[in-house]
Amino acid sequence: MEKTPMPIVAGSFTIASAGLSLIIFIGLLISSIILAWIAVDITGWLTGMGIALNVLVVLTVLSLFFGILALVGGIYAVQRKRWGWALTGSICALVPTFVLGLAAVILTVLSRDEFE
Repeated sequence: MEKTPMPIVAGSFTIASAGLSLIIFIGLLISSIILAWIAVDITGWLTGMGIALNVLVVLTVLSLFFGILALVGGIYAVQRKRWGWALTGSICALVPTFVLGLAAVILTVLSRDEFE
């Protein structure tokens, strides 16, 4: 089959979305630390901030998880290897940037025959 640039474009979109997800992870991590520090400074404990801090921690972990999966999938898409991982990465790219992720999913699905 003739090779098209679709997997490379899909991988690039996925990697860009992964980068954004990892930047969001860093922001959420810093926010969690600052919120915990302020709560402990004001109250001496995390009372009253427990729910907000738990939500921030969950979002932080999820952004790291989706970012890593999207990064791995994007790398496989650019290499035209492991279509399943490339598709998983592009689906994970839907979380931080829906438009880039949707384009990555569509291009990955359309270029399935080009993967090893």
